[in-house]
Amino acid sequence: MRRFLQVTLIAFAIGMIGFALTRAPDANASVAYRSPYTFEQTFGSGLRLLRVDLGFKILEKDRDLGYIMFEYTSPESGKKTYNGSMEVVDAKDGVHVAVQIPDMPQYHESMIVEQLQKKLVSEHGQPSKNKDKDKSKDADKDKDKSKDADKDKDKSKDGDDDKSKDGDKKSSDEDLAAE
Repeated sequence: MRRFLQVTLIAFAIGMIGFALTRAPDANASVAYRSPYTFEQTFGSGLRLLRVDLGFKILEKDRDLGYIMFEYTSPESGKKTYNGSMEVVDAKDGVHVAVQIPDMPQYHESMIVEQLQKKLVSEHGQPSKNKDKDKSKDADKDKDKSKDADKDKDKSKDGDDDKSKDGDKKSSDEDLAAE
């Protein structure tokens, strides 16, 4: 009896491992992209891409919250539609775009993101990579200006001290001569 229980448990464990390894993963992925363009440019181009270029039906959109819900139709699946979403979020380090089509493999989402990248370049030109550098240079210049102003203040203080020291020397020389 004991032997039977051990064999049953081992068979069950092997069966569970086999099941876990052969089970297809869920398609709940999303593809993210950091856009170098403004929120307005990215959201507008994304909406035009989905509606005009790809011909998807827009179910819901909200520019203030930065999302677009659409019906995705894959060329592979014929007339069957899948719900998808595009999120556009304005963050400190740029505009973040996430595309999700939960019922489809990830390459469908990647295709939409790649087409959005191309559309942004075709509509708005190459992004200026120097924007961040220019902002940091301007900030550094402002810091340098305040440091220079502090130096000028320090120099005027030092100059006054030198004058008083010179005056002290003259008065002490005069005192010595008087004696």
